[in-house]
Amino acid sequence: MTFSSSPPSPLPASPSSRAPLRGMRRVWPSWFGWVLVGLLVSTAGALVIASLALDRHRALFETDARIVHRLLSQQVVQHDAILATLALLQPGPESAGDVAPEQRLSALYPHILAVQRRDRDTVWPDAVLSQAEAASRESRRAALAAVDLSSGRYRLVLAAQPMAYALTIDMRAMVPWSDWPMKPDSSPVRVVLAYQGQSFVLQQGSAALQNSPDSQSTVRGWRFDFSKHLAADSQPFDVGATQYFGWHQLPWLVMLLWSLAVAAVLAALSQWQRQLAARRRAEELLRLGQVARLNTLGELAAGVAHELNQPLTAVLANTQAAQRLLADDPPELATAQVAMAQAAAQARRAAEVVGRLRRVVEHPESGQLSQAVNLGDALRRALYLLEPECQRRNVTPQLLADATVLVQADPVALDQIIHNLLMNALQALEKIDQTPRILRITVTNRDRTGELTVTDNGSGIAPEVLPHLFEPFFSTREGGLGLGLTLCETLATGMGGQLSASNAVEGGAVFTLTLPLTLPFVPSVQAQP
Repeated sequence: MTFSSSPPSPLPASPSSRAPLRGMRRVWPSWFGWVLVGLLVSTAGALVIASLALDRHRALFETDARIVHRLLSQQVVQHDAILATLALLQPGPESAGDVAPEQRLSALYPHILAVQRRDRDTVWPDAVLSQAEAASRESRRAALAAVDLSSGRYRLVLAAQPMAYALTIDMRAMVPWSDWPMKPDSSPVRVVLAYQGQSFVLQQGSAALQNSPDSQSTVRGWRFDFSKHLAADSQPFDVGATQYFGWHQLPWLVMLLWSLAVAAVLAALSQWQRQLAARRRAEELLRLGQVARLNTLGELAAGVAHELNQPLTAVLANTQAAQRLLADDPPELATAQVAMAQAAAQARRAAEVVGRLRRVVEHPESGQLSQAVNLGDALRRALYLLEPECQRRNVTPQLLADATVLVQADPVALDQIIHNLLMNALQALEKIDQTPRILRITVTNRDRTGELTVTDNGSGIAPEVLPHLFEPFFSTREGGLGLGLTLCETLATGMGGQLSASNAVEGGAVFTLTLPLTLPFVPSVQAQP
């Protein structure tokens, strides 16, 4: 069976298109992207905030450690200066009962616990001091006597002539606490003086450092370390500082506020994007609506041309036949009258099509003119108009119709649908050579709907054509517009009905039109007209 056709239109497919959507790719929902972006931005910002806090605490630690090193260096350099001053003054023998001048140093420097002096031709009471004097004489600077940092004291000896001096120094008392950059009792920094594997704690630091000063196993976080020699070569102590910075010390509140701020900003951006997308969608729908209206107008114009072509052609053929009949001698008046009657009927049908188009244009909101229509009567009107076409193709229609199948429809639209279905069947039968050429039309009630079935014994519908049968501008007939069946389906749907197509089991095509019945309906009674 062939159908009217033309090349595919570049305009968007009409709503009647039944082409399925395939190959659609699954995409993640938009909220997932926003959540992912929020997590990434929040994490990156939190890392930056934590890194800045870590750098700030490290910088504070290093600054305090350098201040400690400077203060302690000043103290040990002062010890060298005191010894050098004593060696330079070299006071004479004191009188009986007089106090040696160097013994007054403790009043000025409380951390100097004692000052010892070796006079000319005498020896130190302690061999350790003698060894330290020898080392001092060799190095030409003060030297440490045997150092035991566990006691918190050490002795410093300077060899000089004729007298040599030794200082006993309290390591904790020598710290200038008034200038100390930290609070010794609450600071988390541990400060020690180290010498040859020995150490003396000046500042205890945090509990974790007190319990395990050389291990980080008890603290989860970061460890800051500082170590540097004091400025005096005579007292080669190392100043060491250590601090733990734990995870709990990170600015979690700031990071939480940052995450909340990111969430608020992204929520605002998401809302703005949705509003923008909604506005674009509305603009796109408006544009598509305009295009669709133009497309519909084009389809409507093409459909009207298609619908008017057949009755006008019939009018022309009948009037020409009437002219020939009247020109005969004698004129065949009876036959000419029949031809003119058929021409008038076709002209009325064309006028009804134009009138229906005018109603749609002038009152688009009114829809179709729906009323109760006898489906059998509409079929008989169409067969009467197509009687010359049936005779030319040697086809005798077989009509099986219920007496009263009343459907709710637009009479003009229903006539157009039936006319197109019958013409498609006649064109299909024209292409076959077999006889008889069968055109069977059935009208019946079924499931509270009126059903009209048009069956022919033509070549049928190709399987690859069947899914596209009702698409606009699709046709298998050369020179066809591909609008006949599309208009029929559109008109049937507009009246609350349905138009379908299939192949008959014995061969040929079957078109079925269903329309809602006008209630109440009369039960079907088969009749042979």
